[in-house]
Amino acid sequence: MMKSSPVLGKDRIVTIDIIRGFALFGIFLVNMPAFHSANFMVQMYSFEHELTGSDYWLDLLFTLFVDMKFFTIFSFLFGLGFYIFMSRAEQKGLKINRLFSRRLVGLLLIGTLHFVLLWFGDILHTYALTGFLLLLFYKRKVKTMVIWGTILLVLTNVLLMGMPLLMPEETLIEMKESQNASYEEKIDEYVDVYETAGYVKWVSYRFTTEIIPIMKGTIPSMLPVLAMFLFGLAAGKAGIFKPNTKHLDFIQKVRTVSMIVSIPLVVTLALFKLEVVDIGIKSNTFVQLFTSLSGLTLCFFYISALTLLLRKAKWQKMLRPLGFVGQMALTNYLSQTIICMAIFVGLRQFGEVSLTTGTVICLLIFASQILFSYFWLKNFQFGPFEWLWRTFTYGKIQSIKKQQSTKTLKHKEAL
Repeated sequence: MMKSSPVLGKDRIVTIDIIRGFALFGIFLVNMPAFHSANFMVQMYSFEHELTGSDYWLDLLFTLFVDMKFFTIFSFLFGLGFYIFMSRAEQKGLKINRLFSRRLVGLLLIGTLHFVLLWFGDILHTYALTGFLLLLFYKRKVKTMVIWGTILLVLTNVLLMGMPLLMPEETLIEMKESQNASYEEKIDEYVDVYETAGYVKWVSYRFTTEIIPIMKGTIPSMLPVLAMFLFGLAAGKAGIFKPNTKHLDFIQKVRTVSMIVSIPLVVTLALFKLEVVDIGIKSNTFVQLFTSLSGLTLCFFYISALTLLLRKAKWQKMLRPLGFVGQMALTNYLSQTIICMAIFVGLRQFGEVSLTTGTVICLLIFASQILFSYFWLKNFQFGPFEWLWRTFTYGKIQSIKKQQSTKTLKHKEAL
């Protein structure tokens, strides 16, 4: 029987780590307003805040180039990572379905604790639940995966946007007024709990206000996640990210086509966002639609463009710091929540920070994560939460200390 063991440093694909770090940075930018302000209530009741000054332009920049772009990259990379994990385990003669199921259960446990005890925006539990569906596709053809992914994305956009676009304008106006009334009624209580409540009361309040409503939407939220998982799985099975890939022409075509398609989508989104084009109550639905569509095309543009750039040693060296963060993505993702909850809830700064200030704080925290990841990985093979996850997956304590090479040991002996 083959010995179960995780993927170590020499087997890692640095390009994937860098792209993952890049995606984690974008996700942090998007998540930051939800850490420091009542963003949950804004989303839940589709409330529209009037932003001014730098906040207005920053919000526009995020809508055009960040929102729904990096979450899709992260989801794509999960599907790609699934293929790498399964194929390597299969080569070792391991029971791949059982091993990956343990991996998903471990992720589900971590994600559920994160979701319930710390923050409503957790994606790990959704990834874990959706990941079980990937087991149905591992042996399928690449074409089948792409077809299913496309169908799921079309279905998602039809479900999200089709109903509002087909509804009479009067009905939408009534719904909007009702949502605004509910928001105004509950926002003061929500902010007050975040600012003043003790931890137990805070968690209890969040359970009924945030967690249960989010859980009701679990299945719809899984559809776009599974779609991007399947695209990542297809890319892995096709060998697109192998170090000596034969698909450079394809990657270049993806970069070109995704850029060309993205331009009119982003321009149209900007016109709606800036209210140059205004069709009344349904304008916001079109903002959501074009944010979603551009999120998909820019996701593929960012991935393909970075993949090609990182074939050059100069760019790989320049962007390597993102790779350290990406290699410890789980630890950094969770620590972003821990740090932000400590600052904004623990220090009673919730609701006191503007979008611009929050973004500056985000940049400072992420820079510190780059440094932390760099120094941590000089001594350890995995991040602390990666170690915990791997230990659960393989059913035994994993060695976390970085093993010294024979060359290093001989040098020390000579000294």
